Amino acid sequence: MSCEEIARVGKKAPDFEANAYFEGGFKKITLSSYLGKWVVLCFYPGDFTFV
Repeated sequence: MSCEEIARVGKKAPDFEANAYFEGGFKKITLSSYLGKWVVLCFYPGDFTFV
């Protein structure tokens, strides 16, 4: 990951693609598809594991 791809306070967030559960199924989303909208990201590392 280069310095340009690291999230920084006050800077534009780097674009990424991820799988998301939306309207009853999984789909690929990108951060750039929500440009101009408020976005809240929640990550649950280790959730649903037997650790």
